[in-house]
Amino acid sequence: LNTTSTRRANAIAFDIREAGRIKRSGNPITGKKVLDKNGEPVRIPGKLRAVKGIGWYIEEYGIAQISYNLTNISITPMHIAFDESCKAAQERGLRVTGSELVGLVPLKAMLAAADYFLTKQQRSLGIAESEKIKIAVKSLGLDDLKPFHPQEKIIEYMLDSGDKKLVDFQLDAFADETAGESMAPGGGSIAAYVGALGVSLGTMVANLSAHKAGWDDRWQFYSKWAEKGQAYKNKLLYLVDEDTRAFNKIIEGFRMPKSTAQEKKVRTAAIQEATKYATEIPFQVMETAYQSMEVMQAMVKDGLPSSLSDAGVGVLCARTAVLGAYFNVRINAKDIKDKKFADNILEKADKIYKNAQRIENEIIAFINSKI
Repeated sequence: LNTTSTRRANAIAFDIREAGRIKRSGNPITGKKVLDKNGEPVRIPGKLRAVKGIGWYIEEYGIAQISYNLTNISITPMHIAFDESCKAAQERGLRVTGSELVGLVPLKAMLAAADYFLTKQQRSLGIAESEKIKIAVKSLGLDDLKPFHPQEKIIEYMLDSGDKKLVDFQLDAFADETAGESMAPGGGSIAAYVGALGVSLGTMVANLSAHKAGWDDRWQFYSKWAEKGQAYKNKLLYLVDEDTRAFNKIIEGFRMPKSTAQEKKVRTAAIQEATKYATEIPFQVMETAYQSMEVMQAMVKDGLPSSLSDAGVGVLCARTAVLGAYFNVRINAKDIKDKKFADNILEKADKIYKNAQRIENEIIAFINSKI
């Protein structure tokens, strides 16, 4: 707070915390305590449940602050505690000048904070996780007093194994890795990445449309499409690495010992299970890329007219992802001995492939009629 007064800080804490303040007769600060029939002080509850709080002076910063313990962030999330504190401070002629987190915070709490403040600004919620973290940090004032490092404060980021993923590569390094002598990443991973790029373009058009001057009354419509796009993008990015992991499982199977009949049996079973999984993953790429086409379809028709070509390229990428993954499904399925499994997944894949081509042709025709 922009004050050195612990009493002022406590007043705000009492306004907010669940326990509130003791009720007094006459003067609300110096008056006699009001007692119940058991002789216990009667309390005036504060605004927020599952919140404990007290004000004190912090020598390190030379100012007063309110320290909160949020005992259940499902009941009162930190952004509500922060925002209500800002309102209470303003009512008392004070201002919140920053905040800090003691310990670690769940990722979902940071993302919920970002969504809350983006909604207040009437801005699209369909932005990248990294951008949401920035919004949350700035909106909560987490870097006003000292630098806030998400990798050191967010639980999920702290628990990350640190293993290098394909999607962590820079673009040129990813291309170099693909062009090398290793068999992975191969067509499946590339198909997934092309799909991720495609729906990213559709999501971009949705976000641009949400922020267009004069279209403010439709920001929620575009935000919903952008959120869908982000979900498809995240799934496809996950599949970039998962396709390579699935291929590596087949290699591991072939490297298993085969000296005895039992070892050969175990090895064959492992190879077959790995091959099934290596077929299911590109099928998921097909399915997700196909489903993502709905974002581009909506943006071609209702998005910014000046971004028509962007949405169109997104559709072409999605169709490429579907077709590329389709090749991988077919080439892996031919080695599966469980013919019922193979025939079933091929039948579903063929239907998606044909539907994706149909949608692509429809959108190309629509775009050509508008340009």
